[in-house]
Amino acid sequence: MNEQEVRDNLRRFITVALIRDRGYELQDDEGIITGGLMDSFSLAELSVYIESEFDVYIPDPELTVEQMDTLDLIVSRVLKG
Repeated sequence: MNEQEVRDNLRRFITVALIRDRGYELQDDEGIITGGLMDSFSLAELSVYIESEFDVYIPDPELTVEQMDTLDLIVSRVLKG
């Protein structure tokens, strides 16, 4: 998958499965956790999804607001592998 496909896939999963608002227009640099759209349980669910969908394991110490708060940060982490 290229970067845009990863971004679109993650945006769709976050809006549909985690914040449960299919029509929400999530911005690339929007604070997902700091903005109150997702909590720590959702972050754990996102981690499981990333591992199953992209075969990328993100260790618990990396599942932080600082490293996973925006779509840009999440996409970057997935692409890093």
